[in-house]
Amino acid sequence: MTTEKLIKVMPDELHALIQNKLQAAGLPEVQAVETANHLVYADLCGVHSHGAVRVEYYSERINKGGITLEPEVQFERTGDCSAVFHGDNAQGQYIANLALEPAIEMAKEKGVAVVGVSKCGHTGTLSYYLRKIAEAGFVGMAMTQSDPMAVPFGGAEPYYGTNPIGFGAPSSSETPLIFDMATTVQAWGKILDARSKGKEIPADWAVDEDGLPTTDPNKVRGLMPIAGPKGYGLMMMVDVFSGVLMNLPFGKHVSSMYHDLHAGRNLGQLYIILDPARFGNADMFKEHITQTMEELNATKPAKGYSSVRYPGQGSNQRYEKNRKEGVEIPESIINYLKSDVIHNDAYEGLSAFAN
Repeated sequence: MTTEKLIKVMPDELHALIQNKLQAAGLPEVQAVETANHLVYADLCGVHSHGAVRVEYYSERINKGGITLEPEVQFERTGDCSAVFHGDNAQGQYIANLALEPAIEMAKEKGVAVVGVSKCGHTGTLSYYLRKIAEAGFVGMAMTQSDPMAVPFGGAEPYYGTNPIGFGAPSSSETPLIFDMATTVQAWGKILDARSKGKEIPADWAVDEDGLPTTDPNKVRGLMPIAGPKGYGLMMMVDVFSGVLMNLPFGKHVSSMYHDLHAGRNLGQLYIILDPARFGNADMFKEHITQTMEELNATKPAKGYSSVRYPGQGSNQRYEKNRKEGVEIPESIINYLKSDVIHNDAYEGLSAFAN
């Protein structure tokens, strides 16, 4: 494999390139701005799988009518602490972020908010939403269903998606504690990122069409759950909370990212938001979160490790560094963003394991 040239781009320039391309594809400005906010954030955090690499796919789906451009959204309160945000299959990042506002207000009012997001597109990295929850002073969990791409423990074909889950909490410093993970050994987007950069993947990430481990990201036909049956159970839990709970398609019935770009995906997401002040002293909670982070960093490292980092620390550090110094993006992606091409009709009808 050959490694593609990387181009360093400042966040504002990257945002403008992404926003302009999405608007050229037909996405209204307010949705394009928010989607670009999200994608730039993902790249700054080093989660390139959910960053600019996704723009051409989104542009093709938008251009072909698979995104509702003028959605009729509704925040339906179903109880004192529960609600469903109906997204009408609009752009996923825009809808998920829009649902956060009333969800956080509910948590302020009631102390607890459990809010489902029903019928939306791909929502990107959960850490983006969890950071906003933490910055508002709340503890949050978020989870979302995704394409059936993961081989269940003991199985030979995919049933569940990577079904990510994440957690966020405020600290007494400016740095929140944010943890976001796929329930597979690695997120599919990480394999896409490896493809775009011409790199191999570790042998324990995925299997090929024969169910055998592969290091070639182009031969992947199934992702492996983390920790065998434990990860398998977690991905089932995420699917139940973000799909079955809201009567949405579930398991192998979840729509493929590439199957029909003319139709909405009907995906689901779930937020659980808690006010620390309803369970103890909020300031003390933040101080103890900071103490946890510091004590983990001070833990004696094992042989072969220079230090111990708390979960999500690497992402936090990359975010702070890249937003000041710029972020490296594959040259082909930059060239596409700068071009007059809306999309290359490259995704429609592809396998779930396509680029």
